[in-house]
Amino acid sequence: MKDEQIINFFSSKYPEINNWLIDAKINNISFEDYIFNKSLIPIEEFLNFKASIYNLPIKVFQVDETIPKDILNKIPEAVARNYKILALELRNNVLYIGVVDPEVPDLHNKVLEPLKNNLKLEPQLVLISVKDFYLHLEDYSDFENEMKKYVLDFRSSSGRKLDTDKPLAFQQEVISSEEGPIIRLFELLVRKAVAIRASDIHLEPLPDKARIRFRLFGDLKTIAYFPKDVHNPLVNRVKILTNLRLDETRVTQDGRFRAVVHGREIDFRVGILPTINGEKVAIRILDPLVGLKKIKDLGLADYHIDMMLRNISKTFGMILVTGPTGSGKTTTLYALIQEINNDKINIISLEDPVEYKVFGINQSQIRPEIGYSFAKGLREILRQDPDAILVGEIRDEETAELATHAALTGHIVFSTLHTNTAPGAIPRLIDMGVKNYFLPSTLNLVIAQRLVRDLCQNCLVEKSCPKEIISEAEKALQDLPDNLRNFEIKCFDAKGCDKCHNRGYIGRIGIFEMFEMTKELSDIILEHKGEGEILEILKKQNFISLRADGIIKASKGLVSLEEVFKVT
Repeated sequence: MKDEQIINFFSSKYPEINNWLIDAKINNISFEDYIFNKSLIPIEEFLNFKASIYNLPIKVFQVDETIPKDILNKIPEAVARNYKILALELRNNVLYIGVVDPEVPDLHNKVLEPLKNNLKLEPQLVLISVKDFYLHLEDYSDFENEMKKYVLDFRSSSGRKLDTDKPLAFQQEVISSEEGPIIRLFELLVRKAVAIRASDIHLEPLPDKARIRFRLFGDLKTIAYFPKDVHNPLVNRVKILTNLRLDETRVTQDGRFRAVVHGREIDFRVGILPTINGEKVAIRILDPLVGLKKIKDLGLADYHIDMMLRNISKTFGMILVTGPTGSGKTTTLYALIQEINNDKINIISLEDPVEYKVFGINQSQIRPEIGYSFAKGLREILRQDPDAILVGEIRDEETAELATHAALTGHIVFSTLHTNTAPGAIPRLIDMGVKNYFLPSTLNLVIAQRLVRDLCQNCLVEKSCPKEIISEAEKALQDLPDNLRNFEIKCFDAKGCDKCHNRGYIGRIGIFEMFEMTKELSDIILEHKGEGEILEILKKQNFISLRADGIIKASKGLVSLEEVFKVT
């Protein structure tokens, strides 16, 4: 496709499009690869643009969807990789082929014509995104057999047998002949984890073997068990990638590394913990495609989206996201900041650590070990002419005071706070030393959230609700606004199917509660009232609690009602 077509289509929404095109050419990569790697334009949006240019149907893969091996192998992997194509489906002698760029040179005469002549198949092109191409290129691999092969190769190169009864002593130095299989084994684990959208990789030493687990949609899943003597070389491979000490096994170590996986640069955060069985490694996968979401992808209901958009459009004040560790606060912060991100405002963030690099935002890494704290960084940020400030977390009195000051002096401040409920943020800030009379004029919006598993809609079935569940749900809905009461409490379950890999769920979405500042709430804060009194005022102002929001979503079959009660 021509640059002019891209500019004409996207320039009004993305004024920086010319600079992106130039940068892609300087780096000698396709424009689609460029925007994919930097997460500049939503993949689905660019796919729809391609469809309008080429007048071809599009294929969007579902989460966990795979291509059958017998279909995929109609096109050899080397050919698929070279032309960025994938065989998708064979129906009535028509082979549907996913293609990223229909204009790739020699595609027709070197791929499509031989398929027609040699295999007597009629090729039909279907547009796919570059994201889905790289992810499903992984479908060529036989993960379990490849793992076994690399373990066999490693043990064979060191004169060991796979079926030994006793754990072998670890060799302090990994010799060259052993490095190849371990390197390939670790790369295989990383590729697979990224392909199936795992958030973490755990390399765990057990008394007599090693275990590999991936965290998928909040739950840990065992992927493989290895002989014990494979574990330490794998740990050493991680240490080499992160420049950590190979000879230090007695204390914790942490670091980061970056790797190109499925055509994208992805950051990995590593923590190593000594245990009685050896060193345990936890690797957080900081994949922008998984961790960076837009507001519409968070699972927000319309009544919450409206409130959120109304408040992030303000030019000053504070927006707080609260909840326990692992509840998705950082993901929501990034979604909010992306919504206002454009070249007309200066956005600066202070993070510990910087989890995802976002184009157009000046991101700064907190380093407490050298005295660069949130408080110190926030002082410096105010000298950088910011319009919007993201503070990863308000942890202490000094940071709370500085963030409040920034919100008072014409900046929009986004941050997180560890409280269990949205109303609990107000007494928490006061406990941290923020004067109560500052809050009405600085606090724009407070959000609390939890993550619950998203039920697979393909195998969703309605089931009867226990009486005690109905009773509990009705109690939680007593203060629900009248305009949201027109639904019946229902219970659903997902039995598991091919699309969800028999798990019954396909991801996680958020359940939320939030409130914005009002005159009545302001009066209560000035009177030094507690969380209970604040909640009573909110109930009169169409406040929807975490549990109520979850019950509404459960009654639509989006999440499990039992899980909603579990997390709220």
